[in-house]
Amino acid sequence: MSIIIKDVNKIYPNGNHALKNINLEIPPGMFGLLGPNGAGKSTLIRILVALMEPTSGSIEMYGCNLLKEREQARRIIGYLPQDFRFFAQYKTYEFLDYAACLSGMNNRKERKNAVDKMLESVGLYDVRDRYANRLSGGMKRRLGIAQALIHDPKVIIVDEPTTGLDPEERIRFRNLLSKASGNNVTIILSTHIVGDISSSCNMMTLLNKGELGFIGSPEEIINEAKGSVWRAIIPEDEFQIINDKFPVVSTIPVAQGWEIQVVSKEKPCESAEPYEPNLEHAYVYYMENKLNLWTKG
Repeated sequence: MSIIIKDVNKIYPNGNHALKNINLEIPPGMFGLLGPNGAGKSTLIRILVALMEPTSGSIEMYGCNLLKEREQARRIIGYLPQDFRFFAQYKTYEFLDYAACLSGMNNRKERKNAVDKMLESVGLYDVRDRYANRLSGGMKRRLGIAQALIHDPKVIIVDEPTTGLDPEERIRFRNLLSKASGNNVTIILSTHIVGDISSSCNMMTLLNKGELGFIGSPEEIINEAKGSVWRAIIPEDEFQIINDKFPVVSTIPVAQGWEIQVVSKEKPCESAEPYEPNLEHAYVYYMENKLNLWTKG
């Protein structure tokens, strides 16, 4: 395993127990960290990138003790935080060159070649002279992943990377991550967007209220929801009754009223038929039936 997390806890000064006895082994490749807002994902990420210390526990990253060898660990980590910011005075290529300097790339010629190659790789070479803070939202996220990759890290950690992106940019960003994962590195993708996990990750964990609820592949958690997902077409006046009783994952208006997808161990209505689950269905099923944490939005 590339990352071994043992008995990690984080308790803030106000008493908030943000992480509770986290034990997790993360292999090379794309690994999804899925959970709702406030689940503890960002706390775990900040600990993994050596920006925060846990209250207790240990973390080993490619043989490096993260808590005792923080500087060494930082050299093998690439990080794209959720609230990534650019210095307004830097052009795109200048910002990436600055990031390369910070990562320890001291040879100017080698650094220039690496910056040009990376800008080409993320599709930003044509805007290399544009000020970074004037890029579009999708371009900024691509520049963010470029600075995380510039020093060829063994571990790449990205926090909510596709929030606010349009569908085309979201797909482009996921493809960039998938390409990077082919170099025998570990990529941790922290998100509350189920689609980011289902289309990218071979392994995942579900985190909620600081605890791990599931560890395995997306296929494994989907299999657990089989037989508990239903599709039905119902009249308008039945919708609220079903919605009050069961988690309704999808609603589509149709001539007869609504076409709905429902997560339930029992058949939700007479017209319901079994439906093949996807990861979104499985996520709702697990939150409700395994963790008893599903609440109506």
